Amino acid sequence: MNIFGSTISNLERGLDFSATKAKVISQNIANVDTPNYKAKNVSFKDVLADVKNTSLQAHRTDERHIPFRQRSAHPGVFSYSNLRYRQDGNGVDMDKEQADLAANQIYYNALIDRLNGKFNTLQNVIKGGGR
Repeated sequence: MNIFGSTISNLERGLDFSATKAKVISQNIANVDTPNYKAKNVSFKDVLADVKNTSLQAHRTDERHIPFRQRSAHPGVFSYSNLRYRQDGNGVDMDKEQADLAANQIYYNALIDRLNGKFNTLQNVIKGGGR
């Protein structure tokens, strides 16, 4: 029996996505002056599919058995290969990156608030209902 339900694991997946997105946005901002750098983005759908495909753990009894897929280092990250904003081939739009960074921060804070609410509820139940 899972006393926490699936809510906490779903929030954890959301936080993983938000952390990956923040890392990609930071890389884009850091490379705003790098010639021929192509901006990257993260697809939540691909991140969720990767987690769904790799959540099954199995023990191989023979080395000839097909191994289960391992989680990639950066699931869901892709580049805009044919996108150029400047003559030097750079594909980073600084205004878009800053807007994405702000939106991701709001998303992250909302997930943290929800996770704190779940933990406060559990703590209240453990203590006996707020005595």
